[in-house]
Amino acid sequence: MTTTPTVEELEAQERRLVFSQFTYDDAWALGSLLVELARERRAPVAIDIHRAGQQLFHAALPGSTPDNDAWIARKRRVVERYGSASYLVGARHRAKGTTFEASSRLDPDTYAAHGGSFPLTVKGAGVIGAITVSGLPQLEDHELVVAALERFLARP
Repeated sequence: MTTTPTVEELEAQERRLVFSQFTYDDAWALGSLLVELARERRAPVAIDIHRAGQQLFHAALPGSTPDNDAWIARKRRVVERYGSASYLVGARHRAKGTTFEASSRLDPDTYAAHGGSFPLTVKGAGVIGAITVSGLPQLEDHELVVAALERFLARP
């Protein structure tokens, strides 16, 4: 059983999971790796990679639905607005004894601070996009993205 990560642990993930560059080929390779991991887990997810407003990768695995694409868009908007993982944004609000929905004043039909969207950060450039998964409970969505990023960035 997975324990819920602290805000500090989530922030450490973001500091660690940084790219030296992020190309179209990287988007394809990372998205394909994420599909492979999701299939190994038989995860009914949809996967999305966006950079600078352009969708570079999308996949919908068996069991996913159009609703997952709506969740992807809502979670990705949180990353784009706050420059942090959607799960971390929600965790920061929970740590203050509130919820994102209650305190952000943003439309919950447009923004969702639920796990599954992670910033694509390039050293020297900052956040340039987001990688997002939807279809599992929010912590599992987050962990699936982190696992793919860790494996991708550990390549020689």
